[in-house]
Amino acid sequence: MIRRLPVILLLTLFSQTLPADRLGEVSTKFRMLGPNDKVVIEAFDDPAVPGVTCYLSRAKTGGMSGAVGLAEDTSDASIACRQTGAVTLSPDIKNNSRDGEEVFKQRTSILFKTMQVVRFYDAGRNTLIYLTYSDKLVDGSPKNSITAVPLYQPAPAMPAATVPAIQ
Repeated sequence: MIRRLPVILLLTLFSQTLPADRLGEVSTKFRMLGPNDKVVIEAFDDPAVPGVTCYLSRAKTGGMSGAVGLAEDTSDASIACRQTGAVTLSPDIKNNSRDGEEVFKQRTSILFKTMQVVRFYDAGRNTLIYLTYSDKLVDGSPKNSITAVPLYQPAPAMPAATVPAIQ
């Protein structure tokens, strides 16, 4: 068990809460050695709310330290979430007991820094709110981005009109 402890710690260190699909990237700074700095675009589905997909753009530091996973990414990120299917909210989301629940987490440095997405529900407006921010063990960043997903209810079907029979 003692020999397995470092492996378990490394797996925990490099794990993330939910995998995101990388959709694309653009270079923002040329690096002579190692990969360029980039802005990456990722998509993930809310695990507790089927029918909602979030699109996240975030900075990714390149260079030699970025190539080996030692670079610390900046706290710059933007988010846009959309209803992409039928949405049925669980009672615990509707009663706000899961407000602030983490729906996505991405490590942005080798140690102590993560970028997170949390969800809130505005019952009065029937809207989900997603907030992305960066935190660090010692000091977090006030940089953040927010998006709202209004949950539209389909109008009830109108009863078929009764047409009198023609005689």
